[in-house]
Amino acid sequence: MTTLIPTRNWDDLVQHDRVHGSVYSDEELFQLELERIWYRTWVYVGHVSEVPKLNDFVVKSIGPQPVIMTRDGEGQIHLLLNRCPHRGNQVCLEHAGNRKSFTCPYHGWTFSNTGSLRGYPFAAGYEGTDRSTLGLGKVARIGIYQGFVFGSMAVEGPTLEEHLGAARGALDALVVTSPEGEVEITAGFLQHKAKSNWKFIVENETDGYHPQFVHASIFDVASSGIGDLYSADSTAVARDMGGGHTEIDLRPEFRRIGQPMGWFGTTEARLPEYVSKMREAYGTERANEIMIDGTPHIMIFPNLFIAEIQIFVIQPLAVDETVQHVTALQFKGAPDLNRRLRQQTMGSVGPAGFLLADDSEMYERTQRGVRSRNPEWNYLGRGLARERRDADGFLIGDATDEVTTRGIWSHYRSLMEAQ
Repeated sequence: MTTLIPTRNWDDLVQHDRVHGSVYSDEELFQLELERIWYRTWVYVGHVSEVPKLNDFVVKSIGPQPVIMTRDGEGQIHLLLNRCPHRGNQVCLEHAGNRKSFTCPYHGWTFSNTGSLRGYPFAAGYEGTDRSTLGLGKVARIGIYQGFVFGSMAVEGPTLEEHLGAARGALDALVVTSPEGEVEITAGFLQHKAKSNWKFIVENETDGYHPQFVHASIFDVASSGIGDLYSADSTAVARDMGGGHTEIDLRPEFRRIGQPMGWFGTTEARLPEYVSKMREAYGTERANEIMIDGTPHIMIFPNLFIAEIQIFVIQPLAVDETVQHVTALQFKGAPDLNRRLRQQTMGSVGPAGFLLADDSEMYERTQRGVRSRNPEWNYLGRGLARERRDADGFLIGDATDEVTTRGIWSHYRSLMEAQ
């Protein structure tokens, strides 16, 4: 795909400690982002557990593009574009289901769940047509890691493992929270639309500076200790993992406390079945380590946020409109934990939830705010003087520092400058 958008002077838009307000509101820039990020890099699409049976399907997305994720009769995963090659109609109108084929409602063309054209009405009008060239479009590359399905529209480029880099460790740590070593995405998704640019949301996911203020009311009412994790005294760290991936690593705080299931705000006595299964699966010492460390708080660029008890999938629809798809994490073999995960997810990000409503208000206020002409730049310099390298060589800062935001923008600029 080529673009007619003129070359940008990126020094005028993204600097090490600040970004220009126009990067959140420029329509031409948004179109360039779709081309150079969403349709070129690896993007999280779905999870294999969403299509557990042969011939299952679910409609997902890559940016604004609708994508049908299918499991064919042989068990293989496919990512198909939801557009008939005849006249462009969407061939799948259901959100999910089980079927071997899809029929376009406009002229009756039928496609297998692998994307190939099976036939069309009144075939006598198509003498000499090469049907093999008229299947559904496909996402060029599919990659699966720990059950998480990613797609890339680009035929060539880094492998999924190269794209994930250090973020693979977070996915590895996530699945061992299950006594059977598997995550299941089966609780159903909530969709939250915000009149905001997608990058505000990506920034916020690993911003440890805002929780004490934006979420102060719920922390006070619930007598939650979450706010302390993001205090000036917290031993948690903000980490730039490279490749645009960032995290708030809360493990130092949880290890300091040293209480299994403390990361979940509970005790092992309240989840005896889960704790027993974990120790049986991993041994007491390793199980205790897992149950003390908890699950990751990581933003996998550009659209997958793992937020301890749930995942968010970020979908940009327009320069100033974004949908967050959110669901509770579920761990195979852990029904008692899963029930509480669903309850807590509803309480925090459900229709009457407390946390996401706070964040969404901030997203929309900032979107309105950056349209003001002065000041032109957003300053991202918190913690610059105390950045440091961890034992693995990654740049880290205190939990409230903006090392994560600077890492996101550095990677963003490298992608946008690439031709």
